[in-house]
Amino acid sequence: MLIGPFTQILPMTGMPLKGALQDEQLPVIHNGGVVAEDGKILAVGDYKALQQAYPDQELQFIDQPMVLLPGFIDCHTHICFDGNRSRDYAMRIAGKSYLEIARAGGGIWDSVTKTRVADTVTLAENTVARANRHLMEGVTTIEVKSGYGLDFDSELKMLRAIQQASLHTPATLIPTCLAAHMKPKDYAGTETEYLDWVLSELLPVLKAQSLTNRVDIFIEETAFSPAAATSYLRAAAAKGFAATVHADQFTAGGSEVAVATGALSADHLEASTDKEIQLLAQSNTVAVVLPGASLGLGMPYAPARKLLNEGACLAIASDWNPGSAPMGDLLLQAAVMSAAEKLSAAEVFAALTFRAAPALLLTDRGRLEAGLLADMQAYPTNDYRDILYFQGKLKPCSIWKNGETVTAL
Repeated sequence: MLIGPFTQILPMTGMPLKGALQDEQLPVIHNGGVVAEDGKILAVGDYKALQQAYPDQELQFIDQPMVLLPGFIDCHTHICFDGNRSRDYAMRIAGKSYLEIARAGGGIWDSVTKTRVADTVTLAENTVARANRHLMEGVTTIEVKSGYGLDFDSELKMLRAIQQASLHTPATLIPTCLAAHMKPKDYAGTETEYLDWVLSELLPVLKAQSLTNRVDIFIEETAFSPAAATSYLRAAAAKGFAATVHADQFTAGGSEVAVATGALSADHLEASTDKEIQLLAQSNTVAVVLPGASLGLGMPYAPARKLLNEGACLAIASDWNPGSAPMGDLLLQAAVMSAAEKLSAAEVFAALTFRAAPALLLTDRGRLEAGLLADMQAYPTNDYRDILYFQGKLKPCSIWKNGETVTAL
């Protein structure tokens, strides 16, 4: 199928994986088209030239001004959960601290309690609904964490729900085991004993049932120490699990562990100092910033500008979760953060596409070029700069997943 013509196509090709980007580096194809077959891109280029090169292709004619981009990749979400924490949010904006909210029965444990009593079908339906909303906003690949179970049966239930959900949404769901979200309140042992339990009892079952090949751990004073996390991540790697890390959200130290253990990404980074920024910039660990958490918690943004200037690979993800980032609007968050951190359009779109892909070990998406998946989104405008200018209010009007048009879900 030949799809086009598009007023502009941003293929996101030919740009480096790391470091600052200027908009002058952003390739733009004017009056372009895309040829897709069997879910993949055959060619991208001038529409008239593609018509001549592929005369027998079925046409999907675009009859209005549109700007085409790769589908966004959200490499950090918690969209598998039940209930909400609006009570927490009301307390937070009224001035209560994180610890005060937790002592009053809120926080992560509140979501654990609600998710534990939900059945697999409910969790799968919740996940599908959120994934489909994300998809209609241009997010075609979505990482989804467990971590609101924190016991054997509930973690398995969450990951099975994510697996079931993946069968009922066109979006790609990438599952991650976050059993190391916090030490459960109902676990009597130490943090090390709990992590050893995850390693010896839970991860082998996840591997045997092909539920996930990824783990995550929250390194923070209220969660797990850097020393315990280092041992856990190295042991998980020995079992064949790739890793990501909740790092430097309130205190620094987590990103240093992520780099030392070869984690794919270090996520949050609001508390990262110059030391952590340098470590990330000199590594292959993707620096994932989560503006939704900053908005939800009323905290400063992660130092995205400094990370790029020092040469890091920067991705932007939504952190969609019931507590600190309930909004889940990836484009809105990225647009608002770009104004605060002075990120160019090229840097933002890179952070949502090909620079987010390595955080999930994906090499088949994030750019529009021959051989990659035809995951695409088009915006009703003739100028790509409008997408960030309208700060998330301009939504895609057409989405393609594996070359197939996605209709209202």
